[in-house]
Amino acid sequence: MRLCSPRLFFRELLRALLGLGCAWAPVVASAAINLDASNPAPAPVALPFEASGKSPAGQVLGVNNRYFTLDGQPWFPVMGEFHFSRYPAAEWEREILKMKAGGINVIATYVFWIHHEETQGQFDWTGDRNLHDFIALCAKHGMYVWLRVGPWDHGEARNGGMPDWLIASGIPLRQNNPAYLGYVQNFFNQIGSHVKGMFWKDGGPIIGVQLENEYHPGGNIGLPHMAELLRLAHAAGLDAPFYTATGWDKAVVPPGFLPVFGGYTEQFWSNSLNELGPNVNFFITPIRAEDNVGPNLQPKDANYNNKYAGFPFVTAEMGGGMAIAYHRRPLMLGDDSAAAAQVKLAAGITMLGYYMYHGGANPDGKTPLQETQSQPDGHGYNDMEQKSYDFQAPLGEFGQVNPSYRLMKTMHLFLDDFGSLLAPMATYYPEQMPATTADISTPRVSARVNGSQGFIFINNYERNYALEGHKDFQINLKLPNGTLSIPRVPTTIPSGAYPIWPVNFDLRGGQLVYSTAQLMCQVADSSNITYVFFAWPGLKPEFQLELQAPATVTARGGRVTADSPTTFFVDQLEPGPGTLIDITYATGEYLPAIHLLVLSREQALNLWKAKLAGQDRLVYSPAGVFFNGDDVHLSSHDPADLKAGFYPALAAKAPQFQFIGQDGLFQMLFTHVDEMKAAVEVNPLKDALPSVPAKMSRRPVAMEPDDADFDRAAAWSIHIPASALTGPHQPLLEINYEGDVARLYAGGRLLDDNFYKGTPFAYGVWRITPAELANGLELKILPLRQDTRVYLPSGAKPAFAANGEALELKNIKLLWDYEAILHANK
Repeated sequence: MRLCSPRLFFRELLRALLGLGCAWAPVVASAAINLDASNPAPAPVALPFEASGKSPAGQVLGVNNRYFTLDGQPWFPVMGEFHFSRYPAAEWEREILKMKAGGINVIATYVFWIHHEETQGQFDWTGDRNLHDFIALCAKHGMYVWLRVGPWDHGEARNGGMPDWLIASGIPLRQNNPAYLGYVQNFFNQIGSHVKGMFWKDGGPIIGVQLENEYHPGGNIGLPHMAELLRLAHAAGLDAPFYTATGWDKAVVPPGFLPVFGGYTEQFWSNSLNELGPNVNFFITPIRAEDNVGPNLQPKDANYNNKYAGFPFVTAEMGGGMAIAYHRRPLMLGDDSAAAAQVKLAAGITMLGYYMYHGGANPDGKTPLQETQSQPDGHGYNDMEQKSYDFQAPLGEFGQVNPSYRLMKTMHLFLDDFGSLLAPMATYYPEQMPATTADISTPRVSARVNGSQGFIFINNYERNYALEGHKDFQINLKLPNGTLSIPRVPTTIPSGAYPIWPVNFDLRGGQLVYSTAQLMCQVADSSNITYVFFAWPGLKPEFQLELQAPATVTARGGRVTADSPTTFFVDQLEPGPGTLIDITYATGEYLPAIHLLVLSREQALNLWKAKLAGQDRLVYSPAGVFFNGDDVHLSSHDPADLKAGFYPALAAKAPQFQFIGQDGLFQMLFTHVDEMKAAVEVNPLKDALPSVPAKMSRRPVAMEPDDADFDRAAAWSIHIPASALTGPHQPLLEINYEGDVARLYAGGRLLDDNFYKGTPFAYGVWRITPAELANGLELKILPLRQDTRVYLPSGAKPAFAANGEALELKNIKLLWDYEAILHANK
């Protein structure tokens, strides 16, 4: 598991320290927030069309107007996009397992037509384009699949994923033209032949199919065409329980389809060369489509807003990061994506879907396969990196574990254990909500409630804008059985925090009335249940308990106050792996002992959950972690991180690991690996020629340099010793530079490219063949001209020389990813 670069990590850490309640952040007094959740939501009803499926094993998937179901019970899917044809097939399984460890249970993938039929009539489903093998690996590891088959996908692919020959044919596209439909039917038939027997009804993992994307042709074209695409899909055997269509931008969603939505907290496609204003996705509102939110946080079009009120609120494209265009190069932080996703939970979504969750790279083709403004017939709107499609996703282009991965994992583990509680909960909003997108002082709050149980959502984070902290913060939550004041003594919500608080959570013999620590996951055996919480920095954790059965409450690392024989209050907690609230019931009726583990947020980021040696366990490690059966894979750039804590403890000794003591609840095991060293030889080949001004497009924005422009680039040779590929650990080549665009070649073959944005240009050395490694690599960098109209993130703007150019190769090094496997099979 390859981790993010140290530079990005420390940038994230600095942002976290600055954003979470530091002394400089403004703090304002808040009036009590009144939130009425006393009127129960209507019971769910069936959709006006059939949307369900039964597997050969008898499992039934369904959906109503509020939420998905599995065997009749509420189910909360968490979906992440991963493009199989943009990633090496040899690495698919590892990455699928990392997605699973991160809490993803559905993998969405585009099937790009141009990747499979670049030449008319010549289909390629081999190697990295082997859809069947990818789906089979998803099935092997218990992951559901959502196919996005287009035929137009976008995905920043050339022609939106349509082949050049189709564009050149001149026939009307994306409508019911017989010639076009014939080509589509052929493409769909090809897909169907490669996934035959892999749908839910066959016992396979494919549960959903998306047709088209962002489709809004206007007139009377759209509905008949989508209906025809559905007919063609069925004829090709693409028979899934659920069919979806994107609902934003007033796209066409015909009967039989679920509309899906999303939300991006940046816009690489924007013409702006400045920081964008406050983003609507950080405001908790009932409006489903971000394009329909006005600056007053009201719907721009009420009819558009009400159109999908009878459907569950489903997302497929919450921004897991953001792509980089030549003219606009935003640098994303983990909280930018995690906070926005949590805001959508607050607004009532019942499926959380990310685009992208895993980055990749465009495959080699007869032409470059990325979107460009110079594509024929205006089929491209942005200039994208030719190879890289990293997307700054939770899992990067080379499988790097970026900070957003861990931040999102805290949410996903919660949804895995408690999503069935959350899914049927209706959303309620406070009396006073932010009035405009410029409002940084009104608390952003909602509650999702079902009966007397629920969760309070608070968001005090916004990308690029420090929100005011809220002191004297308290919510008066009106429930059917009375009003709760939460917390009972007003507290402070720090700037940058976005917590979830449980309300009246069932403790098998009592209730957690509320806590100001966030619920994350649980593990249980026959006599104990341990619930894991984490405390946000600057937000004091406290717990109020109402226990119906006689009970003893103790706190390791905190104070317990008994307000009555059944009411307890726990505070003064110092979060840590040994900080526990223990509840023991003394009753004739057997009840399990309850343990509430309270971690800090930083500690929670190092927590995973898996079934190991026949039992659910928590795994606590600073390393990256994923699981393959009973094998626990650890990886880190620091060999000292190759340790893991287990709770409950493993009964058997793990080979090559030694016990190094207890860290609170956790049995800590460690293995030693030798540090790797290998020098990279870098030699200059030529200096850059004087640069030329960037071309401007019709939009107008600056256009990327073309291949011929790289004849003017500065160049270096890079030699990596063969030993770099012979050891057990994998290295990233990390190139630190300033300039405009960098490209890495092997024997004239373009390996990867990078639009400069202030972070290192990385490449996975293990993907270089031994012959290429022996012959050496070539790096080319074009200087950035001071007059080039591009947006760079804060802090990334280089110092320009007297000639108005910036070009510097700072260093090139290998960043080793140390790995170890712990066998927990007994």
